[in-house]
Order: sequence, then structure tokens, then C-alpha cells
Amino acid sequence: MLRGLNHITIAVSDLHRSLIFYTELLGMTGHVRWDAGAYLSLGDSWFCLSCDKAAPSQDYSHIALDIAEQDYQAFAEKLRAAGVVEWKHNKSEGNSLYVLDPDGHKLEIHCGNLQSRLNSLKIKPYSGLVWL
Repeated sequence: MLRGLNHITIAVSDLHRSLIFYTELLGMTGHVRWDAGAYLSLGDSWFCLSCDKAAPSQDYSHIALDIAEQDYQAFAEKLRAAGVVEWKHNKSEGNSLYVLDPDGHKLEIHCGNLQSRLNSLKIKPYSGLVWL
């Protein structure tokens, strides 16, 4: 029986540049690095950077990272001041900042959780929404 997400691995073209982005800018904890990758963590989540030809998604697929509401504004300002590219503007429940990493992988910095999203759907449901 599956218990949850184990880890996320993304391909990166420049390990050093990605380590700086994910650890110094986003605040992930670095654990180890080697010639072709690195292991990081964020909370209980394990994150792997793997050197490869990066081919980020061209669709809406993205990784959403959690942030407390009280930390959101300062964090968003920090990323914007660093020149991080925004790929979308938030139109949904909760504060969100949609940014690209150095290889163009889509990330979302989001305040909220599944329950807050479900609660918002009670007020403003998506087209064709069916509760399961």
C-alpha cells in the first residue's frame, strides 16, 4: 500500500547554480553532493538534483512548495529582488508565487493546503466539479 510521496528528482544542467538556487534562495537544506547530483530536503520532503539534460514541462505541471502566510510577502519580495522569473500569476485560493528555477522547472510557492482549497471550491466550484 502506498503511503505518500517518497522524493522528487529533477534534472539540472548546472549543479552548482541549482544548489545555490535551491539552498540559498529557496532555503532547502543540503545534505550531500557528488559529481552528478545532490540530495536536499525541505521539511520532511527529500529533493534530488540530478545532472542531466533538463527538459522542463511545457504544460501546467509544476512542484508546489508550502509557505506560511506570515512569511509569504517577504519571501516573494526576496525572490523578485533576485530576478527570479515568474511564469504565471495567481488566480486561485491562497497566495501563490509561480516561479522558474534556473533550468526552467516550474515551481509554485503556495500558502494553503488541500483543505483550504476544498473549502474554496464550496464557494466557487470549478466547471464540472464532482465531489468524490
